Amino acid sequence: MARTWLFGMMALVALAGAGSGGPEPEGFPPTYRIFAVRYATIEDLPAKMFVQGAAPERKTSAAMAMWLIQGGGRNILLDAGFYHERFFKDWSVSSFVRPSDALAGLGVKPEDVTDIIVSHMHWDHADGVDLFKSARIWIQRDEYAYYSGEAWSGDHHGGIDPENVLTLVALNTQGRVTFVDGDAQEILPGITCYTGGKHTFQSQFVGVSSASGTVVLASDNLYLYENLEKHVPIGSTLDAVSNLRAQDRMRRIAAREELIIPGHDPGVFDRFPRLGAGLVEIRGAKPHP
Repeated sequence: MARTWLFGMMALVALAGAGSGGPEPEGFPPTYRIFAVRYATIEDLPAKMFVQGAAPERKTSAAMAMWLIQGGGRNILLDAGFYHERFFKDWSVSSFVRPSDALAGLGVKPEDVTDIIVSHMHWDHADGVDLFKSARIWIQRDEYAYYSGEAWSGDHHGGIDPENVLTLVALNTQGRVTFVDGDAQEILPGITCYTGGKHTFQSQFVGVSSASGTVVLASDNLYLYENLEKHVPIGSTLDAVSNLRAQDRMRRIAAREELIIPGHDPGVFDRFPRLGAGLVEIRGAKPHP
């Protein structure tokens, strides 16, 4: 009887500790909390940009998002959005919140961001890196090398803003850029970067350890849930076959398919628990028909 009581008390203590927000057990990676943060919407876009083979007349809207990963004393962003005025001239942007302000609903100030993982160099993912003055930048070495060099010797830089490249080069001269050397690199405990499906020269997606299991944050290696559900490549890719291979790999990495998070699908903000305007936590996905 005494042993039963003792084991019961030990179990209660363990459960209390699990919810206390205390330090992680030594030798284990942090269990991160993951949030999707929507800072704008771009309206009336051709669906074929997102889904290869979509009807030419079909239109869709894109959620402009970034992802906050919290744990181990860090606030890590996957991507940093955009904010410079030049991008508003060419796109129909609505419900815009400056990316550095969009984190306020989670109690995070710009200077609290410790790291930014840049999935790829397109303007809507890399433009905002200079808003976060304390952050270390993580990017695939080949992505950085190509767009700061060879891409500009010909017409091989669609979607890349030259000012964004110069900003990243300047941050590198300040010692704030760390290069990810290829595929399946654990850059921080419990956070692994994988080379993606050639959305750009060397895009990447991220696997994150969470209480729900491994979450895959696909960014633009998977635009919409439709790509995954129909096994259809994204519309903007340098190699459609590699994009499908990346989708298949995401299924193997993620704990469950509903924990594969596309980069621009407004449905992300309907499938997960809502914390505020444009904020959801990636856990406990709602059943989807």
